[in-house]
Amino acid sequence: MIYFFFNIFLALVWALANGQISLSNLGIGFLLGYAVLWFSKPLLGPTGYFRRLPVALRFVVFFFWQLVLSNLRVAYDVITPPLYMRPGIVAVPLDAKTDQEITLLANLITLTPGTLSLNLSEDRSTLYVHAMFVDSPDSVRDSIKNGFERRLLELMR
Repeated sequence: MIYFFFNIFLALVWALANGQISLSNLGIGFLLGYAVLWFSKPLLGPTGYFRRLPVALRFVVFFFWQLVLSNLRVAYDVITPPLYMRPGIVAVPLDAKTDQEITLLANLITLTPGTLSLNLSEDRSTLYVHAMFVDSPDSVRDSIKNGFERRLLELMR
């Protein structure tokens, strides 16, 4: 985590050296700071930062893409006269084991429009999810397992 803050610090130094603090300038500074940290890796010691940052960026892009798609799907169903929703509750078996992993997964599911985390089983192995569009429970389960959970566990572990 210290490398991330150091990378942000280098981005701020870059923006201040250019005399303009803008989003594009900070982005360029972040990329240049990442390159500086990459080349100084032998001096800084072992770290997982260079593996985790690309995984985190892919996760953020995936989440925002899912957010946009689900917003559009819910908005389309609300605007059009015939209702296309088929609500249902789906039991999703979990590979996530820790409290942090389960909580983050449940919150990510709830933040996405059209889905809501309802309950966790007593043995913490199954998460119950209410979905607005359940064409088949297996497709909802698969989208959560191979979408959110797989990417979240890749990032967290």
